[in-house]
Amino acid sequence: MFRILIVFLMTALFSVCDIQAAQLNKVAAVVNGQVITMFDLQKQALPEFARARVNPGDPKQAKASGVIFRKVLDGMIMDILIQQEAKRLKLTVSPSELDARIAEIMKERHLTKQQFEAQLARENLSVAELRKSMEMSLLRQRVMGVEVARRVVVTPEEIKAYYDQHKGEIYTREGLHVGLLVYHPKADAKAISAQIKSGALSFAAACAKYSIIPEKDRGADIGPANKPYHPEMEARLAKMKPGDVSDIFMMQKFRAQLHLFRPGGGDNKPLTFEEAKPIIDGILRTPKAEERFKDYSEQLRKKAIIDIRL
Repeated sequence: MFRILIVFLMTALFSVCDIQAAQLNKVAAVVNGQVITMFDLQKQALPEFARARVNPGDPKQAKASGVIFRKVLDGMIMDILIQQEAKRLKLTVSPSELDARIAEIMKERHLTKQQFEAQLARENLSVAELRKSMEMSLLRQRVMGVEVARRVVVTPEEIKAYYDQHKGEIYTREGLHVGLLVYHPKADAKAISAQIKSGALSFAAACAKYSIIPEKDRGADIGPANKPYHPEMEARLAKMKPGDVSDIFMMQKFRAQLHLFRPGGGDNKPLTFEEAKPIIDGILRTPKAEERFKDYSEQLRKKAIIDIRL
């Protein structure tokens, strides 16, 4: 169904709107001399149109289409600025690093190369697009590490105050597992999440019915909680207690939720202050880093020469 919707949106963008080939090469924006074409913008916007169920060829939805186009364009502009900053700072991501990351994902999901590529195809994502997305994510992390994260300070006093307030809620991750629900693009994630939170629908049942990842048939269990995960997941897991389900968040192009649980049940042991220190540091550091990154991003935009031609 998602493929059908994408085809429909492609038709709406390129046929209903009578956009000629020359117009597809029209410039949407220029960022420090680097061009973003209308074709690239429209291609990037397709998943957003599908999620919002907006038809870009419908004149009645022109305002909503404009909002989506501008949101996607802003993201593309920021990606270019980050790439340019990475080049200035001589930060790179090698092909072998991407190969290793993909191999790790296949190993975790118990997939062969053929099965992995078939799974990506079902998610309307090519291997090349996945690699590009992963490269951008790693570059962003590295730029943040150089220009943002190292300048974020969490004091011992802040850590102690947080522990005193939450010491009965910070548990060891030993024996805990992580469940990941990645919603099908057409699923009503908000309504499903409300059912999960109310107890009307179990996380495992929601995964089996609505998730698009291979692990959905085993409770969406993606492995032990004490191994490293993507920073966006780590930031949420650090604040979760055993049994918690996270709020909906965006993971690449899909809406997702996390579940922290202990297979087979058992007691949950709160951490001592010394054990909890690195976890609390991460909890307190994340919002500070996000705020500093927001300021840093605004400064990049202010210094850049950006010509938007929408």
